[in-house]
Amino acid sequence: MKILVTGAAGFIGTYLVKELLAYGHEVVGVDNYSKYGPIRQDCDGHPRYRLVVGDAKDTGLLKAVLADCDQFVAGAAMIGGISYFHTYAYDLLAENERLTAAAFDAAIHAYKTAQLRKVTLISSSMVFENAITFPSKEGDQRNCPPPSSTYGFQKLAAEYFAQGAYEQHGLPFTIARPFNCVGIGERRARGEDEIYSGNVKLAMSHVVPDLVQKVLKGQDPLHLLGTGNQVRHYTYGGDLARGIRLCIEHPAALNEDFNLSTPVSTTVVDLAEAIWAKIHGPAKPFRYTTDRAFRYDVQCRIPDVTKAKNLLGFEADTSLDQILDEVLPWIAEQVQLGVI
Repeated sequence: MKILVTGAAGFIGTYLVKELLAYGHEVVGVDNYSKYGPIRQDCDGHPRYRLVVGDAKDTGLLKAVLADCDQFVAGAAMIGGISYFHTYAYDLLAENERLTAAAFDAAIHAYKTAQLRKVTLISSSMVFENAITFPSKEGDQRNCPPPSSTYGFQKLAAEYFAQGAYEQHGLPFTIARPFNCVGIGERRARGEDEIYSGNVKLAMSHVVPDLVQKVLKGQDPLHLLGTGNQVRHYTYGGDLARGIRLCIEHPAALNEDFNLSTPVSTTVVDLAEAIWAKIHGPAKPFRYTTDRAFRYDVQCRIPDVTKAKNLLGFEADTSLDQILDEVLPWIAEQVQLGVI
């Protein structure tokens, strides 16, 4: 099938495009390089891939590209690390709302006038920002207090866009909700504030690249944002791409939402110690200190992943140890290049 992916040059988007191509699909990507600037992707030049450099808020552009597409992955979004949530509180709401509206306007048009069969919305684990039940299952985002951050609130609103387009126009949908994507390819976003943690400037306020570069640069004790007891589910980008592909392809995904995540909980302290051990080995004892946390640093995020397993046969099975073995050398190279 032919699939449009917006945000195709982004972190998750790059993993997804490669996954879709590997499974025989034809892919059209739309991206304006607003996050990282122009970058070369592994899939550039692939005979079944075409990248359209353009703004995903341009409804006319999306309508034109969707004219012969069977599926649409609405993935374009303004997104950065935890500091990004504070620096661009208004832009994250306004810009992402414009992106969402353009995507659904174009999708409704293509569903009615062309061959589009479904839109797959890339949402976020931040819809569970104020979750009160753990593990949080699909549907719990409607029963807990709404997200406090503008980013989380808009992601929840985007899920309502999918609901509204289906109820009013019959547009089929699937909502894919990734948790804490970790992998290679993530760089410093344009416009990211320069924030220091101890004596080291944060890469993106994303925990894995920030911890890795601090350890590589010899920070001792290692500075952690917050208590270090925050619980996360660090999920490999390749696993998430597979989960999103199944959301696109699988008939059981129709008009459903899915948490896509590893089932394994890891505290920030445990993550930091694992990174320290891989870089320093047993010779250097692990030491850390804590800094004041950001306001929207969620303390506990634990997803229920049984729905994706039962309906899609999806399991994120790449271990944190395997992820770090792949990611650490790449981050080390990017630090040497001055990219992060």
